[in-house]
Amino acid sequence: MSLAAPTDTAIDGTTLRVGIVAARFNGDLVDALLARAQERLAAAGVKPRHLTLVRVPGSHEVPWAVQQLAARGRRDVVIALGVLIGGETSHHEMVGQSVSYALQQVALTTGTPVINGVIVANTRAQAEARCRGRINRGVEFAAAALEIGTLKKELSR
Repeated sequence: MSLAAPTDTAIDGTTLRVGIVAARFNGDLVDALLARAQERLAAAGVKPRHLTLVRVPGSHEVPWAVQQLAARGRRDVVIALGVLIGGETSHHEMVGQSVSYALQQVALTTGTPVINGVIVANTRAQAEARCRGRINRGVEFAAAALEIGTLKKELSR
């Protein structure tokens, strides 16, 4: 993943309705992503009553819960959070590809933008750097959600 993230723009999130689905597997890392994303959303003015958080067992279950939130049509954007770390097999890559494809399908079929915030890393150190280290993916995912959620509202008028 590139370190050349887009410049974070100032967006007024006071009218945005945001869903977040977060896996509990690798919970300490997902919780770090979640905390950083929630801080960024709050800083943009997203109201707590307009933020829905759903927890699921692991990253493989994230797309189903995202679909449930998106299908109701009450969210401007949904953020999917999870962390997959490599082990002795390539299982993390298979799950990562499956989740990525499913999240894109949810976005396209429901019309609700979905931010894929599922980190796929080869090592715990790589995951740590992205979740609570110098690579602040939680804030990046929230910034993308603010921008695309606002765009959805504009295009829906």
